[in-house]
Amino acid sequence: MKMESTILISLLIIGVLAGILSGLIGVGGGVIMIPLLVFVLGYSQHAAQGTSLAVLAIPVTFIAAYNYYSEGYISWKFAFIIAIGFVVGGYFGSKWAISIDQSLLKKIFGVVLLIAAIKMFFGK
Repeated sequence: MKMESTILISLLIIGVLAGILSGLIGVGGGVIMIPLLVFVLGYSQHAAQGTSLAVLAIPVTFIAAYNYYSEGYISWKFAFIIAIGFVVGGYFGSKWAISIDQSLLKKIFGVVLLIAAIKMFFGK
């Protein structure tokens, strides 16, 4: 499959934006990559979510995490425990998401982002 230069550039820009925001404020995959893949490149919600997870399967955030670690901001014990839950939850969540219609999945995704944004904006 041949990749057009505009698609390649779009993917690189999405990656750079996700990387910058991941390092800056701890978001990137779901908050940045998924909407951009859906609205800029026309991915289905399922394909965007799967691609976002595939990106994270490779330790792309290692360098950013290392910067936080070197400043004393990471508890590896807590991160490991969360990772165990993330693996289990990711498995079952992905099985569930695959069975949900794309339009409903988009709505669920949007509601989760909206609730998180409202809580972050108005929280203490």
